[in-house]
Amino acid sequence: MTEQYTPIDKIVEVHECARRAFESHKAAPVAFRKAQIAQIGYLIKDNEKHLIEALQLDLGRPALETELYDMGPAIKDVRLAYDSVGSWARPQRAFSMRYFLMGPQLTAEPKGVVLIISPFNLPIFLTLSPLASAIAAGCAAVIKPSEATPHINKVLAELLPKYVDPDLYHIVQGGIPETTKILELRWDHILYIGGERVARIVTQAAARHLTPVTLELGGKNPVVIDPRVDPVFTAKRILWGRFGNAGQICTAPEYVLVPEEFQEQLISALKDVYHSFYPDGPEKSDSFARIVSAQHAARIKALLDQTGGDIVCGGEVDVDKRYVAPTIVNNVTATDSLMSEEIFGPVLAVIPVKGIEEAISIIRSRQTPLAVYVFSPDKRFQKKVFSNTKSGAALANETTLSPAVPGFPVGGIGASGYGYYAGRHAFEQFTHWRVSLDNPIWIDNRFMLAFRFPPYKAGYKKYLMWLYPPLPPRPKKTAAGHAIQDHLGWSLWIVCMLVVSAALLARSLLSSEV
Repeated sequence: MTEQYTPIDKIVEVHECARRAFESHKAAPVAFRKAQIAQIGYLIKDNEKHLIEALQLDLGRPALETELYDMGPAIKDVRLAYDSVGSWARPQRAFSMRYFLMGPQLTAEPKGVVLIISPFNLPIFLTLSPLASAIAAGCAAVIKPSEATPHINKVLAELLPKYVDPDLYHIVQGGIPETTKILELRWDHILYIGGERVARIVTQAAARHLTPVTLELGGKNPVVIDPRVDPVFTAKRILWGRFGNAGQICTAPEYVLVPEEFQEQLISALKDVYHSFYPDGPEKSDSFARIVSAQHAARIKALLDQTGGDIVCGGEVDVDKRYVAPTIVNNVTATDSLMSEEIFGPVLAVIPVKGIEEAISIIRSRQTPLAVYVFSPDKRFQKKVFSNTKSGAALANETTLSPAVPGFPVGGIGASGYGYYAGRHAFEQFTHWRVSLDNPIWIDNRFMLAFRFPPYKAGYKKYLMWLYPPLPPRPKKTAAGHAIQDHLGWSLWIVCMLVVSAALLARSLLSSEV
């Protein structure tokens, strides 16, 4: 299919149109935002068949996976934004005994015109969920989807202006030249979901305009196995997480760290579950997707060709058909080709380790992943892994599922990205908290703020207690020399300050009445 790219000279027009629409304050009323958010949901509901068919063409994806991975999470975020936008956008009071008469508050103001660069693997969820958050924030938005999925892009580009305001919300299609032009423009926020290489290009372009950026970059997500787990239960959840959407999910597990004494049991269970998933073979299965492009299939094939591990299931690749069989590779080392980069395909590497300490050491030696998974019935085992590693998500006895949970932010840390693209946390990515206060004239008396005006007098220092609290009590030291806090002293200070503040307030009110 030949994708209809947006003419480069039209990209500037799209940007200017979105800017004008935003500056018209059309998106300011919460009622308008709610209506637009609801329309995102009905875009999905009214066109389920077309969306499923488009993703079958682009990714060879089973209908159930499109509903599970793409439509369901998008609708979940639409509903959350619709129900919550009123409270999210409501001004918040900043309570302070010293300043409350000035009415200090925070107002959630939209940043402006935002750019959403979405990936190919979950193009409904990772396009429409961030868009719903941008709408909730009151922003205008321009979406640049991945050129690797032309069929779904065509459907979304045709549907979006029929469901939401065509001046505020746009789709720009294209490849490298179009993306380059987009990144030359000034945006008020950029959300990029994809790989590390392009993320560097995006952040460098954003830096020229001092534009804030949110990144979600995936990574090699490890699974740590406790030998006390049920092997079949564990194998089912790991393989479901790894092979869904042909492994093209940013939170999918990439490699398993299994104790040597439990390795044979786990491999046996993985084989059994594998054959139960695909009884007639995965190539004939209607429950297994395809790789997005021949180029990506060839890249995965090269990694498999170079591995020093033992392929125990799968391994077949047909580049022209974009088919990479779901594959399990045993006895992989930390320096193997399969560990050299994010596979982003249906290949699971199994690495034997001597125990939990070595597993933790391997995870810590690598870049920070988007998720760390632990399979263990023991909370202490789980805690040891999670407290000694970093990741965007930490899941016990499950894989891949966290983006589907209502209210969960989705985002990484370190090399796996920063910021969030789901729920309230995404709303706040597109929001500026503007602070404000209104200071009455009568506040300027000698008991409040008059001392701040020149000429300064030495005796005015005592009035600083009105503006700033004293330090908390100095911590006491134990016999071992460790500092501990005297909570009683801190409590007494709070009580005293409340009494003094109340007395000063009463006196100032009486003075103003006179």
